[in-house]
Parts: sequence; C-alpha cells; structure tokens
Amino acid sequence: MGGSQISTQEFWQSLYDKGRTGWDLGGPTPVFQRLVDEGWFAPGPMIVIGAGRGYDARLFARHGFPVTAVDFAPAAIGELHARNDAGAPVAIVESDIFTLNPTLSGAFDFVLEYTFYCAIDPQRRDQYAAVVQQLLRPGGRFIGLAFPLGELEGGPPYGVDPDELIALLAARGFQLKHREIPSDSVPGRFGREELLVLQKQEAAPSAGS
Repeated sequence: MGGSQISTQEFWQSLYDKGRTGWDLGGPTPVFQRLVDEGWFAPGPMIVIGAGRGYDARLFARHGFPVTAVDFAPAAIGELHARNDAGAPVAIVESDIFTLNPTLSGAFDFVLEYTFYCAIDPQRRDQYAAVVQQLLRPGGRFIGLAFPLGELEGGPPYGVDPDELIALLAARGFQLKHREIPSDSVPGRFGREELLVLQKQEAAPSAGS
C-alpha cells in the first residue's frame, strides 16, 4: 500500500465505511485496563493519538485523567462524539497528528498509543517520534503497545520493531522505563505486542550529544 494513500483521511474513512476495522477491540485494551486498575500512573493530561472509537480514551477519562482524543477519520470522530460521557468527558480533536494545532505542544503528561504507529507510512516514523516529543511536557511519558511485532508483507498494519521505536524516542531525549510482553493481551495478539513506557527527559539533549 502506497504511503501517500494511507496518509489520507479518505483512506481511513473508507475502511470504516467497509467495516474493515480489524484494529478495533470493541472495548478498552486489557493491558491499559490493568495499568489503570493497578494505579501505574497518577492522573494527568493525556492525549490518545489515533484514538479510533475512543475506548481507551474513555477508560482513562473515567479514572480522572483529562483526556484529549485525536483522529482524522470522520467516522471515528462521529463515534467519539456519540459515545462521549458527560460525567467523564473527552476533548475530541479531528486532525492528522502530523498537523496538530501548535497550542497542543507541551500540553500533556502522557501520550497513549495502540495500533497507530503500525498504521502510518514507515517513512514517517521519525516524524512520529518528533510529534510525541513535541506533545509531552518535560518528564512526560509515552505509553505505547507496540503491535504487530516482526516483519509483515505490505501494510497497513506494518510490522513493528520495538527496539527501533525505542531508539527513535531515545534519540529525542527519552529514557526507557518499562517494557514487557503482556500476559493479558487479547486472544490472537498474545506474544505479538509489547508494552513500552518511555519518559521524556527534563531537559532536551544538546545538539550533537
């Protein structure tokens, strides 16, 4: 699949229109549910990139996180609005993450991602790391469930090498805090995904370091 095509709003809307949303679990991601239940992170501003129908965004919002959910497929945005909970509202942004409003820069303690890194053109992965860096405050954390591990023919989804993602973020001043192959992945994804938590340094690395 051509990178230019998968970078368009029309491509992802067409998948919703055809019911080809295999990334959608129909509810919160069990691994993220565990993080919330076990209190891994104190609530703070979070942005969920490639939020889809918003199950994970609403999960964290219900547990006190001020959550912003971003997607650019109109179908996803429509469902985010339709399912929004007045008691734990999620701020909804319809945008390509690569052209987000600059007012969001440095606004978040957490970036949450699942099945988004694997969906973008692999040529844009360094650009993705730059966006994560830009969104987070110093000390903020990237929480990602890297999926699917290994190499795949074609895409999306494109195969993910967690070490490559870690290296891209490390080059932008992130430190790895945790990684694990979850035991609570959904059936069919066990052993094919890895939880990664990286923290943005308080000060960005100096040029040439």
